[in-house]
Amino acid sequence: MTSKNYEVLFIMTPLLNEVQMQETVEKFRQVLKENSADIIHEENWGLKKLAYPIQKKNTGFYHLIEFTGPSTVVDPLELAFRRDEKIIRFLTTVLDKHAIAYNERRRNGEFKSSKKEKEAQAS
Repeated sequence: MTSKNYEVLFIMTPLLNEVQMQETVEKFRQVLKENSADIIHEENWGLKKLAYPIQKKNTGFYHLIEFTGPSTVVDPLELAFRRDEKIIRFLTTVLDKHAIAYNERRRNGEFKSSKKEKEAQAS
C-alpha cells in the first residue's frame, strides 16, 4: 500500500485549558500512530478568531499536523474528530508534490524574512 502525505488542521473549543488542549492533541497523535502514520511536522497556532461563529464560539485553538501514512488512516482519524466534543472543526487534506515542497520550505524558514531583508532585496 502506498503512503501519501496529509495535513490535518483542527480547531478545538476555546473553553479548554492548556493541559486539556495538550491531552486532546496527544489523543489524535495516538490515533495517527495506531494507524501506522508518521508525523512529519506539527504546529500549534494558538487561540485565533474564527471567521464566523461555530457552536456560538468566536475563537478556537488551532492545531496543524502534517503526516504520511496509508489512505486507511483518514477514516479512523476523522471518526475520532467527530466523536470528540472538544473539536469544533477539522479539515484533512492530501498534499500534492507542490504542497509538500512548499511546506518543507516553510519549515526551513524561507518565508520568514524580515522587512529589512525584503527592502535590501528590492533595491
